[in-house]
Amino acid sequence: MIDDILLPYQKAWIEDAVAVKVWEKSRRIGASYVEALASVLEAAKSKEAGGQSTYYLSYSKEMTQQFARDSAFWAKHINAAASEIEEAAIKDQGKDITVYRIRFASGFEIWRLPSTARSLRSKQGRVIIDEAAFVDDLGELHKAAMALQMWGGRVRILSTHNGDDNPFNELIKEVRGGKKKYSLHRTTFDEALEQGLYKRICLVNGEAWSGEKQETWREEIISSYGDGAEEELFCIPVRAGTRYVSSVLLEAVFDPGAAVIRKVCEDSFTFEKEEKRVKEFDKWLKREVRDILLAHANPFYIGEDFARTGDLTTIFFDEEMSDGRLLTFLVIELRNVPFSQQWQVIKYVMDTLPALGGAAFDSRGNGQMIAELAAQEWPGYVYQVMITTKWYAENFPGLKGSMEDNTTNIPDDPFIRDDFRVAGLKAGVPCVLERSGGPRERRHGDGAIGKLMAFYAHKEDDAKGYQPMTYEAVETENRYGGKKDIWDD
Repeated sequence: MIDDILLPYQKAWIEDAVAVKVWEKSRRIGASYVEALASVLEAAKSKEAGGQSTYYLSYSKEMTQQFARDSAFWAKHINAAASEIEEAAIKDQGKDITVYRIRFASGFEIWRLPSTARSLRSKQGRVIIDEAAFVDDLGELHKAAMALQMWGGRVRILSTHNGDDNPFNELIKEVRGGKKKYSLHRTTFDEALEQGLYKRICLVNGEAWSGEKQETWREEIISSYGDGAEEELFCIPVRAGTRYVSSVLLEAVFDPGAAVIRKVCEDSFTFEKEEKRVKEFDKWLKREVRDILLAHANPFYIGEDFARTGDLTTIFFDEEMSDGRLLTFLVIELRNVPFSQQWQVIKYVMDTLPALGGAAFDSRGNGQMIAELAAQEWPGYVYQVMITTKWYAENFPGLKGSMEDNTTNIPDDPFIRDDFRVAGLKAGVPCVLERSGGPRERRHGDGAIGKLMAFYAHKEDDAKGYQPMTYEAVETENRYGGKKDIWDD
């Protein structure tokens, strides 16, 4: 019956009984799912029949939770006598880490452990290193896993690629070159489709399959990965250093419940009468934004990346939850919006928020004007940030760490996703390296910077002290020309 469920490439993997095997794979093809089945089959066996416990390691808490659910599903499906999923907390470098366990009547267990070499000490059994290209130290983890072979253990290493200089790609090269006597499997997205992946998806969803529907779905999936499709779907590692936040990590923290609201103005709007501009934005804010802001009562942190023409202004609204997580619930994007209306938006949202904790504003170039006005309006709450290489180095790793710990989120939005995908390492420092989007939707990592600003505002507030960023003021002519302006209200 299991053979009827598995696709050919899944059967080939599960039937390969060598001590160490590696799977170079596309995303979305059910590799972890079939490895969960293999783990259940091994744990359900008696000791005399060669049964073993399994230790699953990956860098993402969400992935370990999914593997636990898949294992529980397979245990019930094949009627293996097993406990429900159990959660426990273990200490790892002074932090409490949640692990998951399923116990079987055979006495063997399936564990989900932190992706560190020390977590495998004194263990016996099978080791799975999932998304191996994204763990912190694959070399040490690989070495620790191989030690379990002394007692008959097995090692399974699965991953999509994460750059051509990644240790996972180096391992693939060693296997292909004969330096490592491991079994190597490779499955691209198209190979999975040829072997029935989309047909199985249609079957599970109760839909009719057709070649036309499959081709449409294929194009949608490829399009969703953008420039990363070759690496994520077709097993072709990209040039080193082009990505700081992986697609795997982004997908783990995507939140479809986070709202993204966009406002675009025509060039002529700038020259409309002030009264008309104010009235239009007031209606828009009350209709689209107000209720979302008022539905959240915890402390808020705002992050703004400013632009007037070409790129866009992105404003992140993050809420500090009672358990310490910092969750984005709203993003506002403004494209080609006049300065006065950008200030109108900022003043409205900050006056409307029930519990403002802090805000960080992009203070480069023209953004300095909005940032200064905000600092004057809400003294002690606003950080005027001149983004530098040093600032990126001090803050981007913290945001990435929060994503890896699953203590923050990202809106499930293709444009914001692409903003994070153009962040990479330059001279060892994470920063925005290039632009994304088309000619009419040009972006420059705006969403990633907006999120990073909100993260920074929260971090500075936690540090218990207002520490304004320094800048050098530039004298200008009177902007107001002696006329009363909307900013005076």
